[in-house]
Amino acid sequence: MYAKHFGLREAPFNITPDTSYFFTCPHAQEALNTLLVAARSGEGFIKITGEVGTGKTLLCRKFIATIGPGFVTAYIPNPLLEPRTLMLALADELEIALERDVDQHQLLKSITVRLIELAQQDQQVLLLLDEAQAIPVESLEALRLLSNLETEKRKLLQIILFGQPELNVRLQDNAIRQLAQRITFHYHLGPLKRDDIEYYLAHRLRVAGYDGSRLFTRGAVARLYGASGGIPRLVNIIANKALMACFGEGRQQVTRRHVSLAARDTVQPRSNSRLAWIAAGTAILVAACGLTWTLSK
Repeated sequence: MYAKHFGLREAPFNITPDTSYFFTCPHAQEALNTLLVAARSGEGFIKITGEVGTGKTLLCRKFIATIGPGFVTAYIPNPLLEPRTLMLALADELEIALERDVDQHQLLKSITVRLIELAQQDQQVLLLLDEAQAIPVESLEALRLLSNLETEKRKLLQIILFGQPELNVRLQDNAIRQLAQRITFHYHLGPLKRDDIEYYLAHRLRVAGYDGSRLFTRGAVARLYGASGGIPRLVNIIANKALMACFGEGRQQVTRRHVSLAARDTVQPRSNSRLAWIAAGTAILVAACGLTWTLSK
C-alpha cells in the first residue's frame, strides 16, 4: 500500500520469517554462532529459547541456510505430536519410503538404516524442532532414545530444540531428566536493545530498497522501543502501522506521534509487564485507504 510512496520495493516490516532480513545484532549473531559450533561438534542436544516474537523461527531458518555442506536438516515446525507421529514426520523429512501401516519396529529400523547411509556419505543429520515447548513428555523421551543411535565415533542424529521459556519448565520433569542432562549447548534469545532498534529499522528498510534520508525520527525510534520492549515482532507490527499512518497523512517522515498512534492500536501493558496483542489497524487502515482513494480520483 505505501511502498511506492516511500520508494520501497516491498513492505519492510512483514512478520513472515525471511532470512534476507536477518539482523546480526550481537545476541542474534551469538545465537547463530552457538548453533554452528554445536552442530559441528556433533554431540548432544542443543536448545535455543526466547520469548514470543524474539525471532527463533527466523534464527532457525537462517541456521539452515548457513550450515553448508556436510549436513542434512530435518525441520519439524509443529512438534505437538505423539511419539509415533513424530518419528513418521522425521522419516518423511529424511525421504524414507515406508509401507502403509508400518509397525513401530520397522519404522525405527528404517530411520536407523537411513541415518547410517547418510553417515557413510559423511553427512550429519540435524533434527530441528520449532515450538518445542509444545512437545509432549512422551515424545521428548522418544527423541532421547533416537539420540542414542550412534556409530563408534559419533551420533547419527543431533537434535535442536527451539522453544519459549516454558520449554525449560518442561525439561524439569523428572521423567525426562536424562534428556535435560544431554543438552550440551544452550542460548537464550533476548529482545533488541535500545541502541539496536535504529540499526534494525535501517537494515530492514535498506533490504526493502529504501535509499533516502532518515525515515523514522529519533523520537519515533525512542517511542518504538518503549512500546515494543525490543521484541522484533512487535517492532515490525508497530513500525508497519506507523508507516501506514504517515502515508495516510501524505508525509515522508515517521514521527513519534505516528508511532504512538500505531502502538495504541497494537499493544497494551498487562499487570505482569508483558505486552498483550489486541485487534489491529482499523483507524490506520481507514486513513491510509482514504488517502489512496483521494489520490486516485
